[in-house]
Amino acid sequence: MRKIPPLAAVRVFEAAARHENFTAAARELGMTQAAVSHQIRLIETYLGQQLFRRERQRVILTDGARRVASRIGKGLDMIEAGFAEMRVDDDSTLTISTTPTFANAWLAWRIGRFQMRYPDMAVRLLMQEGLADLSGDGVDVAVRLGHGSWPDLAAHRLIEHDFTPMCSPGFLAGQGGHIRPEDLLRLPLISPHDPSWTCWLRQAGLMQPGEVALQGVRMDSQANEGHAAMAGQGVAMLTPFFWHQDMSDRRLVQLFPQVSSLGAAYWIVYPEHRRRTPKIRRFREWLLAEIGVGAKPVQA
Repeated sequence: MRKIPPLAAVRVFEAAARHENFTAAARELGMTQAAVSHQIRLIETYLGQQLFRRERQRVILTDGARRVASRIGKGLDMIEAGFAEMRVDDDSTLTISTTPTFANAWLAWRIGRFQMRYPDMAVRLLMQEGLADLSGDGVDVAVRLGHGSWPDLAAHRLIEHDFTPMCSPGFLAGQGGHIRPEDLLRLPLISPHDPSWTCWLRQAGLMQPGEVALQGVRMDSQANEGHAAMAGQGVAMLTPFFWHQDMSDRRLVQLFPQVSSLGAAYWIVYPEHRRRTPKIRRFREWLLAEIGVGAKPVQA
């Protein structure tokens, strides 16, 4: 354990020693002269010796204090340089945590535009299914799927997490070029365990929860489910926003007009107290503009 006086008092001593004037030190530090005197007395009490001699209208460093003052000044310079280096590193790198689906199906295809706009900023993209700790994991911003209420975080709604059945044109052709909603109960489905299937089928009037045991291959993200559907492995329940280009290029076909939702959405979130951090503000504004959302922040 380091045996040093309180750093706040050390900082006051360094300024007072450099100026040999309590008034000048107070002006530099934005304190009152009385507060400077109090901090100096704290150190003198801690050391059990005097640091300044008071002579008329001025203060003069004692010989012992003068010997250590320059070393303390250099030490504070090193501390300042260390934190400055951390600030530079922090300002030059943006760390984003997002779900594999949002990253692979949308963000990874566009993040280069952000880096072209801000070429001096490096981007670190973390794909995580779980919630990142924005206070301790070094993550600046996150894209989360949920209902927009996370303690101490500002949240901006990006897109609704809606869904509808899709498959490849080849799979559709293999079913005679036409699939009816009731056909889904017998066809191979992709991730039929997902609640989105039960929701969509129930809203289509085809089943109640627990009535039908759906069969198919199980996958861990919508990004993988969409690519499995494009490979002709079955019908996947997908969010149209993520797959517009694939539908335009006829790699995927939306089978029905019905689009359902469980009420969740994708949100960009970040610590409320970092709202004005330049790199977070730049990414937030870019992302909202890129998606075309004029959302207002929802306070947790």
